[in-house]
Amino acid sequence: MIWKTRSRTLDLSRSAKIMGILNVTPDSFSDGGQFFSLDAAVSHARELVAEGAEIIDVGGESTRPGANPVSLKEELRRIIPVIEKIRSEFPSVLISVDTYKAMTAQKAIQAGADIINDITALRGDPSMIEVVLESGAGVVLMHMQGTPKTMQVAPSYQDVVSEVMEFLKERRDWLVDRGVDRESIAIDPGFGFGKRFADNIKLMRNLEAFRALGQPLLIGVSRKSSLAQLAGDAGLPAAKRIWPTVALTCLLREKGAHLLRVHDVRPNLEALRMTEAILERC
Repeated sequence: MIWKTRSRTLDLSRSAKIMGILNVTPDSFSDGGQFFSLDAAVSHARELVAEGAEIIDVGGESTRPGANPVSLKEELRRIIPVIEKIRSEFPSVLISVDTYKAMTAQKAIQAGADIINDITALRGDPSMIEVVLESGAGVVLMHMQGTPKTMQVAPSYQDVVSEVMEFLKERRDWLVDRGVDRESIAIDPGFGFGKRFADNIKLMRNLEAFRALGQPLLIGVSRKSSLAQLAGDAGLPAAKRIWPTVALTCLLREKGAHLLRVHDVRPNLEALRMTEAILERC
């Protein structure tokens, strides 16, 4: 399993990668406001890289349930200086831009980004396909029912696994039909994005099914509220959900995840490598 990004190709056949989360926002669910200034954001990027993240995912618009969209101008103001600074300090680290706006993606790539992480699977902006084609960037297609503002109002599925898989297959095929290299496409089931608690659990239990699509599989469950419920403490604050996240990193790697998007890099990376060492010896 390989994944082609704008600057290099990742071999994911035996070793999964950690994507460190860098939210340059005032209102993200777990760390909103902590890294909102340029200095704080770049300092956190340094920590993520030092702890072993091979990809830094930079986002300037919160996608928590109920979040309001931000303007293009504001999103660019938040993230472009951060991406430029990361690229200048870390020439070899991969940078992902978490956006569904084509202009943001284009400006981020010009600033040094390698990957476009689009929660709308390129449905949010009709110009995004041109940015992907012209840049040769790696792209992540995520499943989401609704929008961040509405997605948790009343999500509903007959069979969440087959519906999410069919959506991701359709979007993958749509990109390929328009000339995108299939090996540049990764997929994300979108845990917590328009899913009920039971839907998230069913997706976790059946993650192996997504192997049939033949694409790198990115998972983002870090610190999410469903982890607190699974751990038996619904009131557990986001910052205290590190170890439930680590547990899922191990489980979901065994079930086929190739890319783990997390807030806390070091413990998840150590758990990931331990899991892979055990799987290699089986």
